[in-house]
Amino acid sequence: MTTLELVFIPSPGAGHLPPTVELAKLLLDHDQRLSVTIIIMNLPFEAEQVTETPISTPRLNFIYVANEDSSKDLISPHTFMSAFLEHQKPKLKNIIRDITESDSVRLVGFIVDMFCIAMIDVANEFGVPTYVYFTSSASALGLMFHLQAKCDDEEYDVTDLKDSDLMLSIPSYVKPIPAKLLPSVLFDKQGGSKMFIDLAKKFRESEGIIINSFQELESHGLEFLIKGDPNIPPVFPVGPILNLKNTKNDGKTTDIMAWLDNQPKSSVVFLCFGSMGSFGEKQVKEIAVALERSEHRFLWSLRRPPSKEVMRLPEEYENFKEVLPEGFLECTSNLGKVIGWAPQTSVLSHPSLGGFVSHCGWNSTLESIWFGVPVAAWPLYAEQQINAFQLVMELGIAAEIKIDYKSNIGPGGGSNEMLVKADEIESGIRRLMNDDDMRRNVKEMKHMSRLTVTEGGSSYASIKRFIELVITNTPWTLCREIVIMDQLVVGIDFSLVAERYMHDGMYRLRLAEELGCEGVIKINNES
Repeated sequence: MTTLELVFIPSPGAGHLPPTVELAKLLLDHDQRLSVTIIIMNLPFEAEQVTETPISTPRLNFIYVANEDSSKDLISPHTFMSAFLEHQKPKLKNIIRDITESDSVRLVGFIVDMFCIAMIDVANEFGVPTYVYFTSSASALGLMFHLQAKCDDEEYDVTDLKDSDLMLSIPSYVKPIPAKLLPSVLFDKQGGSKMFIDLAKKFRESEGIIINSFQELESHGLEFLIKGDPNIPPVFPVGPILNLKNTKNDGKTTDIMAWLDNQPKSSVVFLCFGSMGSFGEKQVKEIAVALERSEHRFLWSLRRPPSKEVMRLPEEYENFKEVLPEGFLECTSNLGKVIGWAPQTSVLSHPSLGGFVSHCGWNSTLESIWFGVPVAAWPLYAEQQINAFQLVMELGIAAEIKIDYKSNIGPGGGSNEMLVKADEIESGIRRLMNDDDMRRNVKEMKHMSRLTVTEGGSSYASIKRFIELVITNTPWTLCREIVIMDQLVVGIDFSLVAERYMHDGMYRLRLAEELGCEGVIKINNES
């Protein structure tokens, strides 16, 4: 049987692959006509971070793009991603060409990570539609479209908001947002702001946007995306899409889980700041003082910050004593445990967990909701500040430690690292562990997050609608073969309509009416 092939292009980096694989599996489980190839591009400095090699199956194939030493020359905070993707395009074209020459699959579209939207140019060369996989919140996507429209229509310069105390009305958020919480990249006059706006422009060229969120979590933001701007492509909230399987099962993981097994229910504070999250020595000492004063049990994932000169991920400490206050490990030995890498989903799912001090990355946010664990918000970079605002101010499922904290990670960050004092950290931890209303809110959201992905749920229905769109948008080569075979239409010059068919949804609908219902049914049932 010939399957309808979707090519997935996740952003480079180990952290982006698991949610992509989970989305691919979700689509395959919902429709036997589909098959998927995931093209994996490794960052030149991150090869060692890939901890598990996915195994291909008959309908799910993985292809690795060879990493050349020359790609290391592309490392620059302001231009890295765009230059890296341009460097990969010729290799991707060769891979796609091989796929199109196969008799067992029919290429029907690209699904690209939000940061890989530049690959829409490759999809266009092969005459197939592109869909975006937006791995952050619906509200953040609404922010992107809102600012892009203002910049284009009103010549708005968002970089002027740097260091501003203004409160901004963003239609995808319920409450006005402090300008200082916007992603730092928006304030970067060296190209970061333009890159952000250009991403939103490119999103508008896609045929649809899959969002890792769900209706019950972000009804306001989704309403704006669906009704607030007619030029936004169809959106499909299909989340939460989670990778609940940890990729490491070694002695360290066993030790961590054994320690948690010995802690009382809902008693442990878990501190973990994502694959890129780390702090300098001064901040580490303030955290340590706060934990000791709070007298709460804790599990702390502590990693060494990389050099600011090059793009690197945090590394493991050989000895935590080199950065922690003298005597801290001894004084807290009965209360806490300091670790390096953490098996996050295993920890969050453990009954001893009572709270999560988090950077508010979107994957971590969805995981905390899925397991019903309240959050103390300490965002670091990217869109994490607006995620934290949403959790604390709009949803009431997080306490604040410092939602306007910004790390130096990435372009646009400040030259001086902020320092959050121990008193502020301790206060946030106490609110996290003692706020019954917040705990009740997150338990309710946990219940809704699990219902939405089951049959009858909003995300379940949304994934079905997306698959229908993919089938409807099947390239003209398929439609042409069926129409000619059944002699439903006479006198159409297919060479003239193919390009318009590919890029104009309304034209497809009108053409379907001309072909007749029988032709449409046959197109949708092609195998």
